[in-house]
Amino acid sequence: MKGFKASLASAVKLSAIGAAVAVCLSPGAYAQGTYPVKPITLIVGSSPGGSNDVFARALAKHMGDALKQSVVVENRPSGGGVLANSLVSKADPDGYTLGMVSSTFTTGAAIRDNLGYDAVKSFTPVAMIAKGPLLVTVNKDQPFKTIQELVQYAQANPGKLNYGTSGIGSINQFATEVFLQSADVKMTHVPYKGMGPATNDLIGGQIQVLVASAPSIGGQVKSGHVRALAVTTGQRSPVAPDLTSLEEAGYKGSTADLWWGVIGPAGMPSDVTAKLNQVINNALASDEMKAFLIKEGAEAAPMSSAAFGKVIADELANWKAVAEKSGIKPE
Repeated sequence: MKGFKASLASAVKLSAIGAAVAVCLSPGAYAQGTYPVKPITLIVGSSPGGSNDVFARALAKHMGDALKQSVVVENRPSGGGVLANSLVSKADPDGYTLGMVSSTFTTGAAIRDNLGYDAVKSFTPVAMIAKGPLLVTVNKDQPFKTIQELVQYAQANPGKLNYGTSGIGSINQFATEVFLQSADVKMTHVPYKGMGPATNDLIGGQIQVLVASAPSIGGQVKSGHVRALAVTTGQRSPVAPDLTSLEEAGYKGSTADLWWGVIGPAGMPSDVTAKLNQVINNALASDEMKAFLIKEGAEAAPMSSAAFGKVIADELANWKAVAEKSGIKPE
């Protein structure tokens, strides 16, 4: 009997130890007590120098300081960031592989169903970083001095004006189409492979209109090579406070925000997501980060991970509707 009791006690003890080990090894418990215990990789789907890369590197420094671990930015450029997004979606959901995405994350998914991932189901939304306006700009030799004059000319000359974009399915195309729908005008789309050649042709007069981000077109506006008429945000933006918003000018339903955010693989532990969200929001609250973002053509946009997830889902549904109405299809 004594032997049986001893064996039973040993079994119970071993079972308890096994249960404790299992708890410690589970992703949530492991992360809750010790996360992060190794460097975090932040994957960017563009080459160094673009806004996604610039924002990722600034954020990585703040995150690293707060988490006491290195946050390594890894560039994996590809069309629309598809390769980078795919790598994030397939990574272990332990919080050590994250991705920096922007508006193209939803515009691309709105017209493509062969990406290999679902923009909503395959990821954990971690944090919104910033929002910024796109500027409605025109060639400086065009007679339009206001957004209303541009619309009046386009109404009188359907399809005569050419508008450029950085490519089919880009946020530039979607933002322009939303504006054209709200103003009930037609222009001819000229897609380019990037904003550089589109901007050059705007300056040269081959296209007359370009809706572009402040970082990509702001220098040309300041130098007088192109003229900015409005911003696409719902209200005036601190990035370009002198420009009216399209909504303010009377073109309802024309809002198109450019945004940046951090995502992770689906299934990340809630405590890890919450910790990352808090660290990022704390960084965005700093005067240093706010000033940096404004200088780069954006403003800090802290929110909960759930709110960021809603932004992604809502935008995806909205852009799908815009694509169907405008006939935007992948190449």
